[in-house]
Amino acid sequence: MSEPRPVGAPDPVTQAWWDATREHRLLIQRCDACGHAQLYPRSSCTSCHATTLGWIDSSGRGTVYSHTTVHRAPHPAFEAPYVVLLVRLEEGPVVMANLAGGGDVRCDQPVVAVWEDLPDGRKLVQFSVHGA
Repeated sequence: MSEPRPVGAPDPVTQAWWDATREHRLLIQRCDACGHAQLYPRSSCTSCHATTLGWIDSSGRGTVYSHTTVHRAPHPAFEAPYVVLLVRLEEGPVVMANLAGGGDVRCDQPVVAVWEDLPDGRKLVQFSVHGA
């Protein structure tokens, strides 16, 4: 990659999530009111709209819900082709991330979270079919 990936800056809603990535921890928000688990971080529950949200650690394990291969990168930091996954985590939420390490991928295939280093010390979650 010739340029760094465009990654958003932490804000009050996402700061705890980004801090956990530095320790290779994948956090999921859980609503204190209804128990709904969600990812990516938001200021309110997508199920009941409560604003009392806590954090739980994800196992980092899931299964491929869907996938696509990108052949025309939208930014110079991405080297095409690459695979984008929708992964249903064991805890329930579906997360979008890149496939790390290449290889063939199929729906319902087990995957595990792996981490890409960012220049500021944060990590970007990706998923691998190897070791899942």
